[in-house]
Amino acid sequence: MKLYMTPGSCSTGIHILLEELDLVFEAHLVNLMAGDHTTPEYLAINPKATIPALVRNDGSALTEFPAIAYWLARSYPKAKLLPGDPDGDARAIELMDYVVGTIHGQGFARIFTTGKFTVNESDNETVKAQGLAIVNQAFAIVNAMLPPQGYALGAFSIADAALFYVEFWADKTGVALPENCLAHYRLMLTRPVVRRVLMEEGYRVN
Repeated sequence: MKLYMTPGSCSTGIHILLEELDLVFEAHLVNLMAGDHTTPEYLAINPKATIPALVRNDGSALTEFPAIAYWLARSYPKAKLLPGDPDGDARAIELMDYVVGTIHGQGFARIFTTGKFTVNESDNETVKAQGLAIVNQAFAIVNAMLPPQGYALGAFSIADAALFYVEFWADKTGVALPENCLAHYRLMLTRPVVRRVLMEEGYRVN
């Protein structure tokens, strides 16, 4: 398999899942700042020009974080990356979708890619402030969903990998995490695979 990824991005969560499963794959770096995602070669793999993209052993490409994470969990059930019952699986997808769609797609996107949300540079700070407000409100909602200790749904799942990458962004951008989210982030940092992935992607792990 081939993972098209950008260090420190949402693809870090998929990188973690692949490593947790101990799968053999090739990592292909996509430099977003250099426009690698808009090249004809990459658009042939993912016309959406987004990351991550996972090219599977049959040559087909799968895109979107929730879809890739769900496929990995269902393809390798012995790893128990989903709770395994209808309610538990639904809760995992519920949390993952909220992280990806709201904290990332509505919140951090306004902070990191401000220009996509306004054509006037004079509005940039307002847009970033809106993004920060969305992030803080969403983390407060997630905080109320999380247990004081442990993983989001009791055992490590695809939802934890999704939540981790936005907690990582919060840490790196100075966004204060509420208590349960901070405890979850610190717990994730104790996982050997998480630490290894961060180091592989060029980040120092304390």
